Formats: sequence, structure tokens, C-alpha cells
Amino acid sequence: MDIKPKSQVREWTESIIIALVLALIIRTFIVQAFKIPSGSMIPTFKIGDRIFVNKFLYGAKVPFTDFRFPSVREPKRGDIIVFISPEDGKKDFVKRLIAVGGETVEIRDRRIYINGKVVDEPVSVRAVDYINEGPYGQEGQVVKVPKDSYYALGDNTSSSRDSRYWGFVPKKNVLGKVIFIYWPLYRMKITK
Repeated sequence: MDIKPKSQVREWTESIIIALVLALIIRTFIVQAFKIPSGSMIPTFKIGDRIFVNKFLYGAKVPFTDFRFPSVREPKRGDIIVFISPEDGKKDFVKRLIAVGGETVEIRDRRIYINGKVVDEPVSVRAVDYINEGPYGQEGQVVKVPKDSYYALGDNTSSSRDSRYWGFVPKKNVLGKVIFIYWPLYRMKITK
């Protein structure tokens, strides 16, 4: 019995379809590329930086459902996260996670206080001068982060619309953790 060889066109078509399916799976559940559109995270990111976001770490979300895969670990203070805007569900934001559900946040004397104690770790949080603005970031105001939510701020607090203005990031809105700047080449580095 003779086996008929596949045609060249069929081989190419199958290869392309397999590659597209793999790319879609990787982008949806493992890692996704984003571009930084604003200066809200300067000096950590500059306008136009391109980043990779690990979606697997916090438990990737299955599109068009509320189902999430189990997480490797929960988001923690200092992580740079990408999330769906609480104000506009069509925009993705990149900010630094400052506090988790159940903690209290106060911005006083350009420092962050969590549960009444100044935040010294990680260094990335300590290195920023936080500015009091917005209804959730007034001087002397203590804000309690609701369960299953986060308080996130831009590193460039004088030019960032963040939790000080719109409140809290629901856990379900978190897409992943920024892990790498891949473009431009001279800024390529792993993020912390």
C-alpha cells in the first residue's frame, strides 16, 4: 500500500495553524507583551518601553469566564502588576502594588504607612516620594483595603492616576506581574 505524501501547501498550513494556536495559548495563559503608554511609572519604565507580563504566576484567567487557574503565589507589596482599570474596563494599567486586602494605607510626609508603620521594604517602595492627592490619598487619611483587593500606585506619583483617585484594584482585574523590559534593547532587564 502506497502512502500519499502530504502536499507542500497542506504542510505549511498545518504548521502555521499549530504555531498560531501555541502563540494564542502562551499569550492567554503564560506571558503577554505590553507597551508603556504614559509616564506614570517613571523612572522604572519610560514611555514606549515594551514589557513582558507573567500571567501564570497569579493564576491566568480563562477568557470570557470568571474562572482562574490556581496561582503559584499571591501578589505582594512591591510587585509591579498589570490590571484592568477599575474605571474603564477597556484599559490596562501598570502600577506598583502597595497594599493588599485587610491592610490600612496612609500617605504621610511623602512616605507610605501600612497598618501604621512606614514601609521600608522592598527598596522600590522606599525609593519613591509619594504625593497626597485624590480622594483615597489625602494627608492624614487612613484607607482600609477591602478583602480581595489591592492598593496600587504609580512610581511617578506626581503624574499617575492610581488608587489615590479611583480606590482599589479588585483581585479579579489583575492580569499578571511585570517580569522583563524587552525593548528598547539598551533598557532590556529583568524587573523586580
